[in-house]
Amino acid sequence: MRATVAKRKLSQRGFTLMEVLVATIVLLTGIVATAQLVPVAVTMNNTNRRDSTALVIAQRELSQMIEQPMSSIQFTDNLGNVCNLGDPTQPLVTVGSPVVVIGNRPVINFGGAQVPNYGFNTPVDPEDPYGARYDVRWAVITSGNGTSASSRRFILSARLVGGNGYYLPLTLDAMVEK
Repeated sequence: MRATVAKRKLSQRGFTLMEVLVATIVLLTGIVATAQLVPVAVTMNNTNRRDSTALVIAQRELSQMIEQPMSSIQFTDNLGNVCNLGDPTQPLVTVGSPVVVIGNRPVINFGGAQVPNYGFNTPVDPEDPYGARYDVRWAVITSGNGTSASSRRFILSARLVGGNGYYLPLTLDAMVEK
């Protein structure tokens, strides 16, 4: 009987201090690694919000441009900006904001000042708690006979103005033909 009680006591010893220490270190390492992901997630969320807003602004503007008749060379958009739609007297010439090609994709060069009637800054949205403004610019390549346009290619970009750092522009490229 005594041998059975002694064997039970030996088999129920519990954790050693070293086992508890190793388990605590493993647990803390996992918690620290997870905690470091929170700032990354917040930054990515902010970047995605900024890109989504730029996309919506660019899509709205591009949609208004595409809806204009080929005979029109200028219109006033929903925000009250006068927008040029290219120059039919200069077929196959890029007019408007300067364009550079990066990775076989045309993008607007934001390095210089805005070209009049080929760019604008959005007004501050009162619903936006950050008061963000976006710089919208475009270039147009018109095809035609030199007097009237038969097609237009729009290269339109939007990017956040100000902030902490350089923000890549979002670029849309579309073509409309009659």
